[in-house]
Amino acid sequence: MKHELGEMMAIDVGGGAVREGGPRGFGGAGRRTDPRRRITAPHSDRGASGPENGCARQLFTALPKEIADGFRPYVTPLAKAIVREIQSVVPEYAQPLDTAFGVYFTRGIEQAILQPLNNIREEEDGADDWSEYFRLMGKLEFAAGRGLQSLQTAYRVGGRVAWRHFAEFGKKLDVQVDLMCLCAEAIFAYVDDLSKLSFEGYSTAQERAVGTLTRRRRRLLELLLAEPPASPQSIGDLADSARWDVPEWVTLVALEPVSDDPDDPRLDDDVLVNLEGATPCLLIPGEPRDPARLITELGGRRAAMAPKVRIGDAARSLRWARHAIDLVQRGVLPNRALTRCADHLTTLWLLSDEFLVSQIGARCLAPLDELTVKQRARLSETLLVWLQSRGSARELAERLGIHPQTVRYRMNKLEQLFGDRLNDPEDRLDMELALRAETLLQRT
Repeated sequence: MKHELGEMMAIDVGGGAVREGGPRGFGGAGRRTDPRRRITAPHSDRGASGPENGCARQLFTALPKEIADGFRPYVTPLAKAIVREIQSVVPEYAQPLDTAFGVYFTRGIEQAILQPLNNIREEEDGADDWSEYFRLMGKLEFAAGRGLQSLQTAYRVGGRVAWRHFAEFGKKLDVQVDLMCLCAEAIFAYVDDLSKLSFEGYSTAQERAVGTLTRRRRRLLELLLAEPPASPQSIGDLADSARWDVPEWVTLVALEPVSDDPDDPRLDDDVLVNLEGATPCLLIPGEPRDPARLITELGGRRAAMAPKVRIGDAARSLRWARHAIDLVQRGVLPNRALTRCADHLTTLWLLSDEFLVSQIGARCLAPLDELTVKQRARLSETLLVWLQSRGSARELAERLGIHPQTVRYRMNKLEQLFGDRLNDPEDRLDMELALRAETLLQRT
């Protein structure tokens, strides 16, 4: 963009193209400017504040208005010269000018030339449009899949060319040294301003794209966890727009809800995340490559990881992971940062329907109801150990930490209460399940 200003100043100034007529000999018609006439900085307050502030707009405002009047006719040819220079230096911009890119590119350079001229003339109209134009240049670079390096290189090249041409112009018209220094400072401050505007536009486009992608991936996660399952076509279409490759296998991680607003974990890009609401979760393609890192990134929030399943079973898998989180919170499962459901499948299955298991217990353990609390606890413990091991009195005594004679007494009592049911395989299974569930739930 600085090119544009520099080349604007470079168009055959010494050949008599600049005409005089204003208060300092520029801008009118009919008389040629005397090349020997010395141009000095205007004597006004505005010239003092600009350089101190360092802002390109204020610096240009401090320049004589005659410069703007003299160079305005050369904006278009100068823009063409700048285009040629930039295209020779920046390969990404060496594209045909009869395309949409060429038209926009040329117009951008013209705008970059006109704006400093307007600053010199103190014309404020359209300043916001100009700023937005160069923000848009940054947005277009993002849309083209490029970084900002090419555009910033073009700005820097433009600044160097602008100064080179203005130095030639100043020499021919005998411009004061202090005014030349002011112009140089203005040109390179202008380069910085254009770069900052384009950076703002690039960042805005980047944030918007990230936000759009995040929303699409959130919707994709909802679709994958929907019940009944969404159609493969719907999932595939949304996955394409969300830039997510649909895997065959996935791992679901249920997260403990938190009351505050935690930072998003820095997970791999292909992990689908929902940290909001009462049921936060992660969907990881395949299996986590580093579970320890996952724990660290979650920042102390407890999590339960279900076994790897096919993607069609994602919703069912997440239900088990959420059930595990609930059992951890209730104290049924150990309190760990990451609970692996694969280590507790029997417990998860056994307590998947607590009402049903309580009904089984009420039926098969009814003979214990007439005992005192202590009697029931002792006989229940002994019965569960016997059902699990079917060992001798001595073996049971070792596991229970009591005397073998005490074991014999308790087993005689159990035989009185349950009779032949202790010899029935189905009854023994029901008793073991009910007692194991009862033992687990007593932890809460």
